[in-house]
Amino acid sequence: MSKKTIRIGTRGSKLALWQAETVKSELEKAHPSDNFELKIIKTKGDKILDVALSKIGDKGLFTKEIEQALYDNEIDLAVHSLKDLPTELPENLIIGGMLERAEVRDVFISKDGRKLADFTAKDKIATSSLRRQSQVLHFNPELTIVDIRGNVETRLQKMKDGHCDGLIMAGAGILRLGYDEIITEFIDTDVMIPAVSQGAIAIEIREEDELVQSLLDAITDEVTRTTTLAERSLLRTLEGGCQVPVGCYSEIDGEQITLTAMVASLDGTKLIRKSVNTTLDEASEKAIELAQSILDDGGKEILDSIRPE
Repeated sequence: MSKKTIRIGTRGSKLALWQAETVKSELEKAHPSDNFELKIIKTKGDKILDVALSKIGDKGLFTKEIEQALYDNEIDLAVHSLKDLPTELPENLIIGGMLERAEVRDVFISKDGRKLADFTAKDKIATSSLRRQSQVLHFNPELTIVDIRGNVETRLQKMKDGHCDGLIMAGAGILRLGYDEIITEFIDTDVMIPAVSQGAIAIEIREEDELVQSLLDAITDEVTRTTTLAERSLLRTLEGGCQVPVGCYSEIDGEQITLTAMVASLDGTKLIRKSVNTTLDEASEKAIELAQSILDDGGKEILDSIRPE
């Protein structure tokens, strides 16, 4: 009997390839009788590097071309950073699996080893995320924020070249690339709430593909699936995306989960932060209630004032 070949679609950055290779390795261990191969696909977000993400729009920025390859049967599954996936997926596509979630926090990387609290109005901090910008300015309104785009290596080079004095990036990506030594500090979640589903790797498939779904069931971490889907329910209720200052993360203790979320204005002057304790079974339901509570307490006005921009 001949081996099946399963084609894995991915972006071509070093981090995206690390994630896809990890999924491939897990699948090979679980299903040694099958073949798995990578197919690199360039997305719009990879091609446009000189415009701020918030100016481009975020719907499918890093996923649309890969999803089209799924529709066209050029690949059998797609590997994404879950935080890049819009909360509403295209018709007939689903999240078929997730690996165990990694570090959720953001990290601060500075040129000279100073921590975020040591930076002043003279220093420039680079990020392309409105969520990070709003929380940094809430922490210290005197700080100067500059936009930055590109993969991890590009951003680090830009800092060396004088574009900024410090960078804020997702800790999971830095750790996955083996750059632990460059991290100045992990930013406490009291200062910066992570992006929804940050640190999670998602595997997208065609809804009717029972074969690929059965392969993914063997490598999927169910706690990660439950918590991140709850966070995505919150984001969907807020009608937020990658380029809206919304954050949410889950703290797990056995069957108990604490969901904490925030909405902030771009300048950081207004920030609403709330938490709810629940069980894994009720996580999505409580996440929606948490989102509604934030909207009712001023979050709607904050988001409405941002969206027209």
